[in-house]
Amino acid sequence: MPTAKAYAAFSADSALAPFVLQRRDPLPQDIRIGILYCGVCHSDLHQARNEWNATTYPCVPGHEIVGKVLEVGRSVTKFKPGDTVAVGCMVDSCRTCPNCVDALEQHCEHGPVFTYNSPDPHGGGMTFGGYAESIVVDEAFVLRIPDGLDLAAAAPLLCAGITTYSPLRHWKVGAGQRVGVVGLGGLGHMALKFAHTFGAETVLFTTTPDKAEDARRLGADEVVVSRDPEAMARQAGRFDFILDTVSAPHDIDAYLNLLRRDGTLTLVGVPPQGVQVMPFSLIGGRRRLAGSLIGGIRETQEMLDFCGEHGIVCDIELIPIQGINDAFERMLKSDVKYRFVIDMATLNGESSGGR
Repeated sequence: MPTAKAYAAFSADSALAPFVLQRRDPLPQDIRIGILYCGVCHSDLHQARNEWNATTYPCVPGHEIVGKVLEVGRSVTKFKPGDTVAVGCMVDSCRTCPNCVDALEQHCEHGPVFTYNSPDPHGGGMTFGGYAESIVVDEAFVLRIPDGLDLAAAAPLLCAGITTYSPLRHWKVGAGQRVGVVGLGGLGHMALKFAHTFGAETVLFTTTPDKAEDARRLGADEVVVSRDPEAMARQAGRFDFILDTVSAPHDIDAYLNLLRRDGTLTLVGVPPQGVQVMPFSLIGGRRRLAGSLIGGIRETQEMLDFCGEHGIVCDIELIPIQGINDAFERMLKSDVKYRFVIDMATLNGESSGGR
């Protein structure tokens, strides 16, 4: 079995450190990918530090992967060596349950196989993610990167992109609607870009007034400081849809009360302590509180193609793998605009140069 250099967490309270992992030999339907870039998602930090109480160590995070095809199995038909490809949050599913048949593999009734920290049905043990120099994935879960996109800036589309694109599409956000985005981070900045491109009137809610200029650059028509009670009161009953991207504790009722009758607030942020809601915030306007989990493979490719057509990528800070622990600490302080991406060539003391 081939080996790959990587960075791994070895316990909940240890820094990520060099690790050599084993990848399976490519099966007939597999693709071996040399990883060029891997985005750093807040989920990586949650998993590395066992904040969801489900981490198996060693844990190699990373599910926003862009790379080049190195080798294909004999049954592969969609890709060839040299192709630019991507891998997101999943690397397999049962493919036969109703949700998989509907191209919603993220809701597989038997549980999707996540890119890391998931039981590996092929090699046993757990899956290892993209903080590594290579990965082997079934071609059915490999995506194509459109020509013309900056590869480093495209990497976070595989999670931050699809996580925000999918609910906006599902609830048919578009022209003539007033849409709110709660929080301006890795998810929020992508939500602004998509909602604006879809033609909606887009409003950012933030606790930080100095984010207003950046929010408008990213597509916000208006910025509301959520700590200002009068500003929030002026928004009551004005929104068709609100996408809440915040993973820290906050008042969900305050945003439900901004919805029009039959409006929807969708959660994509995951506060570890959960959320509390007063029933009258929902009952009063026949409002809906919903959730959304990434997207299926077909929709993720649709999102990538849309980004290719419209020139949409993430705002990133490119870092060497040796800086990952500092990046985790800065991410906790929201000190990044708006997504860290690892240049995986730095595993070997090189740099890919951002393309």
